[in-house]
Amino acid sequence: MSDELDRIALDYHMLPTPGKISMRPTKPCKRGYDLSLAYTPGVAAPCLAIKDDISRVWDYTSKGNMVAVVSDGTAVLGLGNIGPEAGLPVMEGKSVLFKHFADIDAIGICLSKVFDDRGRTDPARLISVVESLEPSFGGINLEDIGSPACFEVEKTLKRRMGIPVFHDDQHGTAIISYAAIRNALKLIGKRIEDCRFVVSGAGAAGISCCEFYIKAGARRENFILCDSHGVIHSERKDLNPQKRAFAVETPARTLADAVRGADIFLGFSVPGCLTADMVRTMADGPVIFPMANPVPEIFPEIALAAGASVVGTGRSDFPNQINNVLGFPGIFRGALDVRASDINDEMKLAAGNALADLAEEPLSPEVREGPAEARPDDAQQGRRSGDRLRADMVIPKPFDDRVVPRVARKVAEAAIASGVAQRTISDFDVYEKSVRERIRESRAGRN
Repeated sequence: MSDELDRIALDYHMLPTPGKISMRPTKPCKRGYDLSLAYTPGVAAPCLAIKDDISRVWDYTSKGNMVAVVSDGTAVLGLGNIGPEAGLPVMEGKSVLFKHFADIDAIGICLSKVFDDRGRTDPARLISVVESLEPSFGGINLEDIGSPACFEVEKTLKRRMGIPVFHDDQHGTAIISYAAIRNALKLIGKRIEDCRFVVSGAGAAGISCCEFYIKAGARRENFILCDSHGVIHSERKDLNPQKRAFAVETPARTLADAVRGADIFLGFSVPGCLTADMVRTMADGPVIFPMANPVPEIFPEIALAAGASVVGTGRSDFPNQINNVLGFPGIFRGALDVRASDINDEMKLAAGNALADLAEEPLSPEVREGPAEARPDDAQQGRRSGDRLRADMVIPKPFDDRVVPRVARKVAEAAIASGVAQRTISDFDVYEKSVRERIRESRAGRN
């Protein structure tokens, strides 16, 4: 960032009040009588009701609309292992997005004393702390936890906890990028099961994306992953279990070797590692998603000039932003509304397919996109979600009003169908509309 942007960002986070979130009561507390209901003696009634029937906690507390955004600060954005205190602004930011986009109350929780002697995540310690949060929250959003510990942490917590646990760095990126890939392949007339993938970066996001695409129909044998030591091949002896699952027999040893003839490139690694010459060796009209931030593995204009058919990045100033905010607000909204005990593969695939469908669905009269001031560049160029599917818009925009209600609907449907929901919804059209109205009212009340 520039010095000027740094200064503005620091002022934004400090003034007029430090931080980006606060808490407000949902019930009046203006008179003595209100106080007697909010606290003693009236509060004893719901306490005893919950003691007699623990499921009433959903009726008498904020648990059902409360998500913990949990991190230990070991893998923050592109900043690395900067520690829990330094990671807190990110967790507060995630809480802002939960509230703005889905009217979900979220609290950033950054944990210390969950590290080994080398300052890395100790899975057992982190698991022990997070699972103890279950009484207070309806869902857990894990964030910025280093690989490979993040895999064990999420897997164990999903097994032990009765509320949804979702590591957004893994699954959010996978869901959004899958939606973009599905539509990109539709444009160029290819099938995901026939495509060869090359992935630069074999951390949490890269590996989880590959596993998700396989669930969506891609073939494991069609993937080549590269890490900082080159191609992940079967002769390497330095692989953790997650990487070993993608070790292939191949003469390729470098990224340049790997991309020859590939249909799809995904980047979760370092700036500039993919060159125009490499793109020219790929299959005709390749799909390229260089998602390193802030500088991608290749800039879109270079990739397009070299023959790419569709390009998406992690940045908002280029078309086809692979932005996790398209996923987690609606995913948690749907999961919370049916009191799901998990966010399973069926729900994730439902979210990805909902996003892909929205990118080519015309806007209906009762649905509008976010105001032009939210995305003035799109307004000036006439781009909007719901236009006919095209190479510069294979996924919806974050400020498209349809995104969260539709994703929530499809996630809730999948939760009910797969047996992890504790509540049902009788009319999903009505539900989708109610989510849209709830979000609009929440925003209006804050403005």
